[in-house]
Amino acid sequence: MFEWSEEQQMVRAAVRDFIAKEVVPHHRELEHGDLPPYDILRKLFTTFGMDAMARERFRRSMEKGDASALTGGDDEGGGGSANAVAFTMIPIIELCRWSPGMVTAMGVSMGLTSAAIMSRGTPAQKERWALPLMTMEKIGAWAITEPGSGSDAFGSMKSTARRDGDEYVLNGSKTFITNGPYADTIVFICKFDEGNAPEDRKMLSFVLDKGTPGLEQSKPLKKMGLHSSPTGELFLNDVRVGRDRLIGETEDVPSGGRTAAKATFNMERSGVAAMALGIISQCLELSVEYAKNRVQFGQPIGEFQLIQEKLARMEVARLNVENLVFRYIELSAAGKDLSLAEASAMKLYSARAAVEVAMEAVQLFGGNGYMSEFQVEQLARDAKVLQIYGGTDEIQITHIAKDLLK
Repeated sequence: MFEWSEEQQMVRAAVRDFIAKEVVPHHRELEHGDLPPYDILRKLFTTFGMDAMARERFRRSMEKGDASALTGGDDEGGGGSANAVAFTMIPIIELCRWSPGMVTAMGVSMGLTSAAIMSRGTPAQKERWALPLMTMEKIGAWAITEPGSGSDAFGSMKSTARRDGDEYVLNGSKTFITNGPYADTIVFICKFDEGNAPEDRKMLSFVLDKGTPGLEQSKPLKKMGLHSSPTGELFLNDVRVGRDRLIGETEDVPSGGRTAAKATFNMERSGVAAMALGIISQCLELSVEYAKNRVQFGQPIGEFQLIQEKLARMEVARLNVENLVFRYIELSAAGKDLSLAEASAMKLYSARAAVEVAMEAVQLFGGNGYMSEFQVEQLARDAKVLQIYGGTDEIQITHIAKDLLK
């Protein structure tokens, strides 16, 4: 795949029209954190039949007994499978032109949280919790990060589960949890305390519902960017759950439970390229328009070579990130997974490119770029998180090098 097909461009135009009607009029409310994004996202799903497509992917996945059907790459003979994957990427790219936070909220709910259940859950768990997340009927949160952990998500984890008869008792706190304040369904990742040393404990994942006794969901935290994505803290105090809420209903998990969590990280990292492409494309378009119309020293600033260099570098970044997205679409359509090094490299480059382009856009706009009335200010703040969540740039570098050297 080297360019968007005519059919894909038609879908993109339709998504842009939806955003113009449903997102742009509420843009300031969303970006001031005054309006949770979920009703608009649900309308997006119903408008484009994304909820019906999710149900069909779920059905095929259950028939196959394999979560691979969720990628869209299992079509008979492979025909049209690249389209199926592309159609999931286009709304991400287009929404990120205006509100990257909406994509984060959507991706964590119908992507990461449902994937954690689909990867190891029982059929009953998938039906009960994953399907409503995939259709956006319910909002999900994937809770792994803790106040003292950060990049060392596994080693520094203090949240625990201990067995008490036929039940488990969960304790701990999580922070920086996307959708945390409003989540209906929470995948809570913790260490299994069997009286052994913390470093020897297995990782278990439980599904919790809003309102579970002992579970507290904080109000939204105030952040530098991604204001349209509610982020919060979770506090668990002696939360009692049955085995039916233990994902897979077994304590015997591969690699101590770390494998599934790392696979979820890989999915998150791959999606960053599509987010970055939306941010870069919008910054470039805004910058080109501004360079044509902003007059200084008697001529449009686009006539100055230093401004032209900025625009040229933005276009190079756009092309490179778009090609990474095209490659991901083709690989997914072929049913192939990215290696750890590939997923990390994809995230590292795309995140850095988005930040560089957004900051250059602010510089090109000058004083106006520093004002919230101009969208490049918001996109610059939003882009920065791409270098932090899903693993920092520094962690991506380590993962790339270790994967190459092993």
